[in-house]
Amino acid sequence: MQCRFCKNKLEHVFVDLINTPASNSFLTKEQLNEPESFFPLKLFVCENCKLVQIDEYKKSDDIFNQDYAYFSSYSTSWLKHAENYVEMIVKKLSLNETSYVTEIASNDGYLLQYFQEKQIPCIGIEPTSSTASVAKQKGIEVIEDFFNTNLAKNLKKSDLILGNNVLAHVPDINDFVKGLKIALKNNGIITMEFPHLLNLIKENQFDTIYHEHFSYLSLYTLIQIFEKQELKIFDVEKLPTHGGSLRIYATHIENNDLETSKNVENILNEEKEFGLFDMNIYAIFQEKANKVKYDLLEFLLQAKKENKKVVAYGAAAKGNTLLNYAGIKNDLIEFVVDKSPYKQGKFMPASHIPIVKEKKIQELQPDYILILPWNIKDEVIEQLSYIKEWNGKFVVAVPELKVIS
Repeated sequence: MQCRFCKNKLEHVFVDLINTPASNSFLTKEQLNEPESFFPLKLFVCENCKLVQIDEYKKSDDIFNQDYAYFSSYSTSWLKHAENYVEMIVKKLSLNETSYVTEIASNDGYLLQYFQEKQIPCIGIEPTSSTASVAKQKGIEVIEDFFNTNLAKNLKKSDLILGNNVLAHVPDINDFVKGLKIALKNNGIITMEFPHLLNLIKENQFDTIYHEHFSYLSLYTLIQIFEKQELKIFDVEKLPTHGGSLRIYATHIENNDLETSKNVENILNEEKEFGLFDMNIYAIFQEKANKVKYDLLEFLLQAKKENKKVVAYGAAAKGNTLLNYAGIKNDLIEFVVDKSPYKQGKFMPASHIPIVKEKKIQELQPDYILILPWNIKDEVIEQLSYIKEWNGKFVVAVPELKVIS
């Protein structure tokens, strides 16, 4: 296996989460009696460029199909994040009705709707028809396709190209970034948000690893990837989203109007001090993932012995990674609650835990609710605060097991 960026031979395993189904391949009742496809969930780190990556065991067009069930608009905090971004970037770049904005992986229009409200022309690129159709219902123009150099050549050049949590989903990252350059105006700006590899390791976020995430990025590695396509990262911000993300600002390497911010050097220094430039830090991650697995299993088995009722909240991809790596089934967790009607009535892959509406919590009155999307735990705790009426408690497993009264 070769590095998807620099083509160096990959020999160092970062973490092996064994074979699992694709994390968003939720099952219908009929499919419970059918065989499931399992794929290796094994990550490598490139000794040369330090890109952490998975092989494309499951093709991206098989993952991002018409049954894709992740809809961004079902997270209140994520909608607020999108709205705040639009307010900020419109002022920063002085965008108006003569500007042009392209969002890659525009999902259900969760973000472009705020540009639309300001009468700023925009278009979304989104390969999954399930989410794209929702965006179109909002009046947003969407091209249903994967973004690449071929598509970029046919797009109107943009003042702003943005992508939130899309870089990780790209199997051919060189072609993708080359496409960004092609589709960008001479003085245009690119912003990309992605979970920061430093936080993944530091906070033990192994459950953010799944087949649709092909790459796990540091600023150090991303600068190399962008520079190869003659793009420069001139600024970067830390974000609290997805357990700790970075938002990079990039432009053409020949655009001399923008000086590189001190922020870039600061975060590179932080990454170096943490150890991301060396191989040692990557060798210890498996042990950290294993500890979460053992602690969660121990907690659930003890709860079972004590006849405690345990349910989960959030049929998120990260939840499937955690449950399937730990080998947890529907005998230990009775159901998972999720806001999305596209997931309700279905079952979690491999574990076969049913996905239900929130009212089931009121009916069962569980002793514990395991919050699978720990990145929105504060939002969930506030939403389900009524479980205190029967002394119910919340549980998170990452970065370490914690019971919250």
